[in-house]
Amino acid sequence: MAKYSDIKGFTVQTLSTDTIASQAAGGSWASGGDLNTARRRLLGSGIQTAAIAVAGYSTAAQAIAEQYNGSSWTEVADLNTSRDSGGMTGLAPYSATMYFGGGNPNTAASEQFNGSSWTEVADLNAAHNLAFGVGATSTAALEGGGETPPIVATVEKYDGSSWTEVGDLNTGRAFAAGTGSSTAAIVFGGEPPSTLANAEQWNGSSWTEVGDLNTGRTSLGGSGATYTEALAFGGKSPAVANTENFDGTSWTEVADLSTVRGGGPMGAGTSALSIAAGGNNPGGNLASTEEWTAPSTFNQIQEGQLFFNSTANAFKETITDIPGATWASGGDLNTARLGAAGNGIQTAALAISGSVPPPSANVEQYNGSSWTEINNVNTIRSTGGGAGTTTAGLFFGGNTPPDSANTETWDGSNWTEVNDMNTARRNVAGNGTQTAALVIGGYNTANRAQTESWDGSSWTEVNDLNTARSAPYSIGTTAAALAFGGRPNTGVTELWDGTSWTEVSDLNQPRGQLGGAGTSTNGVAYGGSTAPTAGSYAQTEFWNGTSWTEVSDMATARSMISASGASGASALAAGGTTDGGGTQPAATEEWTASLANKTITAS
Repeated sequence: MAKYSDIKGFTVQTLSTDTIASQAAGGSWASGGDLNTARRRLLGSGIQTAAIAVAGYSTAAQAIAEQYNGSSWTEVADLNTSRDSGGMTGLAPYSATMYFGGGNPNTAASEQFNGSSWTEVADLNAAHNLAFGVGATSTAALEGGGETPPIVATVEKYDGSSWTEVGDLNTGRAFAAGTGSSTAAIVFGGEPPSTLANAEQWNGSSWTEVGDLNTGRTSLGGSGATYTEALAFGGKSPAVANTENFDGTSWTEVADLSTVRGGGPMGAGTSALSIAAGGNNPGGNLASTEEWTAPSTFNQIQEGQLFFNSTANAFKETITDIPGATWASGGDLNTARLGAAGNGIQTAALAISGSVPPPSANVEQYNGSSWTEINNVNTIRSTGGGAGTTTAGLFFGGNTPPDSANTETWDGSNWTEVNDMNTARRNVAGNGTQTAALVIGGYNTANRAQTESWDGSSWTEVNDLNTARSAPYSIGTTAAALAFGGRPNTGVTELWDGTSWTEVSDLNQPRGQLGGAGTSTNGVAYGGSTAPTAGSYAQTEFWNGTSWTEVSDMATARSMISASGASGASALAAGGTTDGGGTQPAATEEWTASLANKTITAS
């Protein structure tokens, strides 16, 4: 009997626009009316159609205030004290806002606006320039950071009559931006000693570090309705047009400003409707205004969905966009090192042992933004292998010296020595779980082809690799694994089917001492070198189950990385060496592939 769908066909969802990841992801900037006075280091308050831009610097510090009606700026009453780079209540109605602190020269003066004039109120406890300010009303504000000089981490809170010092920032900074209220705020970016990507949230009593900006910068603009919903735009790193949206957990790059602008452009509004004005770039001070608008209704992106875009007249499918994936900065290791083993996923990983040098027992755990030192392994060694998770891990082999067969399990709190490998060796590759793992290749007097399988209590020798090698990398499971690269310089890739190894397509860039993440059908290989003293690689390659394709490079070329990740769409690279051992970066990079809509073409 014929099926109904065979007779009538089936319905494909029809949409007028592509699906998007979030409201902000569909946003864009458009031109608005110019300020009457071009200037930098100004501040703003209000919403996109009713805002105020206050103070700043043109050829000198300014007292100017201008009001925006959604299309043009009109000068209103000046501040009593000329200044730039102070703090301001950003969420407040433009007709009931507050400006405090600032410089040229530094001042502690605070002023409230009532819609027609400014009135001086209680001074800050300390005169700060280049501080950030947030607040929802003219009687409840938060001011922090900046310089007195020097750069400070102090924070003050206004209750409508006086300022009181409250909990300090974790990172002292100037030229930062922020949004929120006096009891729930976020601050991001700034400097020094270099441009910061760091972001911190305020809960009314203390600051907590949250996800970093993708692009560290100083002298940026910011807006948002709450501390879990913000926009960061412009800034200097050097001068950029980048815009990022914070969703309460992490920052995502969205549409750029039309004009590159640093120098502290003013920001006001929400992540759906915002305004940016002023600032500067290499061409000088700016008067231009841009309006950010995100769709009020949108279709959420979902992996695997099929739809017809009636505007583009095209069928589309939503996929994980590996070719479009990029590396972004994560939190630095507390101890820079090379040859550390890794396990876990991008947001929950371990960096195990390694060499500082000398070899170390140190172990650190990553939570998706920062590393924390935890209990050390029992046996100091470098270039061992790792498997499992942050609560059920396995660490094996390595070099103390001499070469080690030692195996240890991790229960989330402590390391316990268990049965040794059959063959002691260093520069091994490993994969799997705490109860089902493989150790592959390595070196002990010569390059090794041995493979051993772990069943949760002991190691058993199984079929060898076809090509003996030191310092390969392996991903997958005891039933389906991939081993690739190694020394001497090779791109050889082999596939494990649970019983034996079969050679498949080689890496495009032969290398050893590399990192990797994923499965035997969906993985990435990154970093590595050709020899112990050779320069390192930044190349990343994607494995689709059949062949390798080059994709985006790492920001820092390096080898002997601590690598982690569950798929080719999500990986972590920490530490390593850029030159074979002399230089060990502590930097962490995160590899992320997002969803994308791909046009389906008829063949």
